[in-house]
Amino acid sequence: MRYEELADAPCSITRPLVVFGDRWTLLVLNNCFSGVRRFNAFHSALGISRNRLQDRLDRLIEHDILVKRKAALGAHEEYRLTPKGHDLYPILLAIRDWDDAHMAPDGAPVRYRHRDCVGEAHVRLECDSCGRELTAGEVAPEPGPGLPDSSGVAASAETGR
Repeated sequence: MRYEELADAPCSITRPLVVFGDRWTLLVLNNCFSGVRRFNAFHSALGISRNRLQDRLDRLIEHDILVKRKAALGAHEEYRLTPKGHDLYPILLAIRDWDDAHMAPDGAPVRYRHRDCVGEAHVRLECDSCGRELTAGEVAPEPGPGLPDSSGVAASAETGR
């Protein structure tokens, strides 16, 4: 399957790769959550080429993850996360949790503290019904309403087809 065709794949993990499936886009997002808003600040922080940076920012704007607007103070423009963009934060924290558990032998390089107490922020997989924490072995994927059946008609959530 070609990269451009991924956007049409009936897979909720594959489709987002078209938007943020490369390292630069994830690093741009990480910088957004750290408060970076100006093009030159992204460029300085990441050491990415200007063309590639502009491409990643444009893609994030195209997908309503960032919005570009005039800064409140000054004449420059800035990039701000949209609500859709803010919804990506748990993904970045999940990547961070995985890294800290498997690739940081000396411990976490950065701690993400809850501002209102001494706790740390972590991502948890839990059931939306009972609230119990889950492992991959306790999750059973099944067809959803957006999965086309063999005739090309969307599957019915009620029949599970």
